[in-house]
Amino acid sequence: MLSVIIPTLNSKDNLETILKSLSRSDSVDEIIVADGGSNDQTKDITETYNAQFIRAPHGRGSQLSTGALASIGDWLLFIHADSRLLPGWSSIVQKHMDNAHHQYRAAYFRFALETTNPQARYIEKIANWRAKSFGLPYGDQGLLISRRFYEHIGGFNDLPIMEDVDMVRRIGKNRLDDLPLALLTGADRYDHDGYIVRPIFNLFCLSLYFLGVQPDTIKRLYE
Repeated sequence: MLSVIIPTLNSKDNLETILKSLSRSDSVDEIIVADGGSNDQTKDITETYNAQFIRAPHGRGSQLSTGALASIGDWLLFIHADSRLLPGWSSIVQKHMDNAHHQYRAAYFRFALETTNPQARYIEKIANWRAKSFGLPYGDQGLLISRRFYEHIGGFNDLPIMEDVDMVRRIGKNRLDDLPLALLTGADRYDHDGYIVRPIFNLFCLSLYFLGVQPDTIKRLYE
């Protein structure tokens, strides 16, 4: 069984698209929306697609952890609310799950921005190189992992930011597979901040994390 866990916070503008894709897939047995305190129509949209809406402590790490705890699947797929699944994703995920050797491996999609801006293609190349070379995919690339492996490494920690980096570091580069399909993610932050400033700032935040700066401090800077 596959449980899909989506962290949300006032996600009504994006959530319906991802829920629609998931609800049409035979591979998905359960959809859990772990909400961090929305005051928009996120709950109503969730229930429209027969997904489970649960309240969780605010913070992506806490929301992902709470969603995983409430789920029943043998496999877990963590995915962001502004993600867009491309045709063929379901069969690729199913193939990964069917491989007995993947019980103690995790997988992620390739990074792609949902925009026609040509600068985005350079960002995508850098992000996919980073994920492949250093074993550092971000949360907007999704994470597919067996429950057995998820529990073995301790699950998501209660972090307000960098919860994705913390997780993949514990998984380890040699136990991460890149799925042969992109996962589209919203480009709003790049359009707003710029295709040079935003990647530099993301790298700055990552550097602070590796230098030991507390995630709460990085979160304040990020916001």
